[in-house]
Amino acid sequence: MKKSLIALAAVAASGAAFAQSSVTVFGVVDAAVTVYDGEETVSGLGNSGNSSSRLGFRGVEDLGNGLKAQFWLEGAISNDDGSGVGAGAGQGFEFKRRSTVSLLSNYGELRLGRSTTAAYDAVSRYDSFGTVGVGASRVWSAGGYDIRKSNMVSYYSPDFSGFKFAANYAFGEQDQSTWKRGAYYGLSATYDNGPLSVGFGAERQNNANPVVGSNTNRLTAYGIGGSYNFGVVKLAAAYLNQESQPHPASVASADYDNFLLAVSAPVGAAGEVKASYNRYEVDGAAEGKADQFSLGYVHNLSKRTAVYGTYSYLKNKNGGNNFTLGGVGVTKPALDDGKIQAVQVGVRHAF
Repeated sequence: MKKSLIALAAVAASGAAFAQSSVTVFGVVDAAVTVYDGEETVSGLGNSGNSSSRLGFRGVEDLGNGLKAQFWLEGAISNDDGSGVGAGAGQGFEFKRRSTVSLLSNYGELRLGRSTTAAYDAVSRYDSFGTVGVGASRVWSAGGYDIRKSNMVSYYSPDFSGFKFAANYAFGEQDQSTWKRGAYYGLSATYDNGPLSVGFGAERQNNANPVVGSNTNRLTAYGIGGSYNFGVVKLAAAYLNQESQPHPASVASADYDNFLLAVSAPVGAAGEVKASYNRYEVDGAAEGKADQFSLGYVHNLSKRTAVYGTYSYLKNKNGGNNFTLGGVGVTKPALDDGKIQAVQVGVRHAF
């Protein structure tokens, strides 16, 4: 009888522990008919026009005394052809978007694994097109900028009356040369209070395989952005500077200055109209300028499903070809005298 009671107590205890844990399957399936008009016209069915298509698993366990453990595994999917391969992935489904394990407490979060950098998170959120689709800002694609890093150790602070800060360090896992090959360092600070939002980020990324005479051996970047929601309209702006630095220093560097202005406004109870202007400038080893104008509309059919349409136009100045539009799943044509435009209409469903 005593042994039976002990066994029942053990089962009850394990059940209580299980009840304190949770695992969630989540994702987004986003498909869009896209037409690019450049040197030639190319059309097709792409993905991730409004939100990145993805599949993920996350779970949390309550360890007691305010401490929790969390895992997060998330990979990109190409639902337009069913390959399971997202932008930047390999030849099969991979958890390249995020693969982390964390400890969370009242003192913040300690995160280990592959994830977006804190500096990117702090500033990219001011892109009204969510950094995806043909309307996305190309600020994040210039100069070899890498929005995710592997082998990263991160700390995210708790919320101090709207203020948060974070720090990242990613191991290069190379021999430790003067340049700390492959290593990454990043810092961010954000403030969100009611309608006001401000973000700042700074970082440095070292090339894992530096080449003498190359101007892409080290990338330093800093950015700042902000937004204010007036209710009837939300205004946002961001600036990002990137400098690709050579080794040795006698080689010319490449310096990028990118500017973003964005606006969005609700339309009725279910719609949103948005627009943005981007200015891209690069000096040094490569020179060029470009302007991008984007206009879009999203209509929510439910909390999880939406239809959307986007138009975007980009023009490089002085016959340059340094920049082009975004979008995945459809091959973009060559620029027509530095110009390209695109129309995208799609459906997004989250689960």
